[in-house]
Amino acid sequence: MKLLLAIVRDDFAADVTLALNAKGFSVTRISSTGGFWRRGNVTLLVGVDDDKASEALEIINAHAGPEVEPESAPSSHPPHRATIFVLNVDSFARY
Repeated sequence: MKLLLAIVRDDFAADVTLALNAKGFSVTRISSTGGFWRRGNVTLLVGVDDDKASEALEIINAHAGPEVEPESAPSSHPPHRATIFVLNVDSFARY
């Protein structure tokens, strides 16, 4: 099992969440702020089976907004549409 921590721009978080839900993925949304521009971000927590991780990553990539032009930001801080951490999960529990 994997835990995806996907940090996406607030503007596109609903699109990503709806697309993941439509494919059967459950998502927990946490509002967050950070990065160079201090824009509103959302951290999405998505627990997936190992064999579904690639599908979830593709969905996030497809719905995280348009490509960001590098010219619109300083070269020391290249723009990103999403930052995703993929963590291995040894076990989990539901109560």
